Amino acid sequence: MALYLGKLADSMGLRKHFFVVFSLLTATAGASLTFLTKMPQEALLVYSFMAVFHQQALVFYNAMLISFTNMGLASGIGVASGYIGSALTLLFLARLMKIPDVFLQASLLFTILALPAITLLRNPIHRQKVKLKEVFKDKKFLFMILSILSLTEVANTLIAMMGVYLRKVYGLEDTHIYKVIGLSALGGVIGGVIFGRLSDKVSTYKLFPVGFALWTGFLITLYFVPKHAILLVGLLAGVSLAHLWTTSRVLIIESFPKTQTSVRLSFLSLTERIASTTGLLAWSLLLYITGDNYRLSALLMVIFPITGWILFRKTASLTKN
Repeated sequence: MALYLGKLADSMGLRKHFFVVFSLLTATAGASLTFLTKMPQEALLVYSFMAVFHQQALVFYNAMLISFTNMGLASGIGVASGYIGSALTLLFLARLMKIPDVFLQASLLFTILALPAITLLRNPIHRQKVKLKEVFKDKKFLFMILSILSLTEVANTLIAMMGVYLRKVYGLEDTHIYKVIGLSALGGVIGGVIFGRLSDKVSTYKLFPVGFALWTGFLITLYFVPKHAILLVGLLAGVSLAHLWTTSRVLIIESFPKTQTSVRLSFLSLTERIASTTGLLAWSLLLYITGDNYRLSALLMVIFPITGWILFRKTASLTKN
């Protein structure tokens, strides 16, 4: 859906319209789960729709960055706010939310937090009729998307498996795992603000490759770090994640015509969806090859940022040509 709707949004200038529609659909689908707790099949279907609506809303949320003069700072503050919101919710609200009321409560909170963007952000005026065939022929763009995908593979695997990794390798209890994740959130806040400001001062094209070094360093550190220093790894993970989420969308916007923002960012959204599956498949394959050696399997994931760096270097040669 994202590619087609992105094309339509760019052609007709409907970025904010789609953002509003899909944000409200996300909240509506989430709230309706309140009444489906005894209907698991119907609940799963509605939940799937909610996920799709949310993914579409994110594409156009990202596309509206072109309305800002300081896109990097806006992107970074958005990332930092997400980490702060998640931390505050887990610390103060999660224990108060019970099924089935949690679906209505979370959907209401989502709507409240979306209202400033819905009411205050301007719809970007840039518009152009876009042909997907031409986008697919853009080699620089495809190499850039693949390089972003390589980092997203590691990021999504980290998010999904960090709790399991800490339990298997270090034998940590839930309370200690939450501390590592909490420090990761702190790293996300710090990284979001820092990389956001840097994106406005330095070309994002020059700043984005820092991520290949960050993720390579993280995976190597994760292999050697002793149990008593594991909190530092959580901080480094948060900084690495913040760099990726903050700079990748700004990189796409700055590197290609703003009139094609929605279509280009729909590809960025697709990298996240693809990575959610292929990253875990790669991780499971590495576990199988290494005989369930979690440390070594995580270290071998370094092939992704290294491959990404090679692909990103290819975009530089295409730019010169």
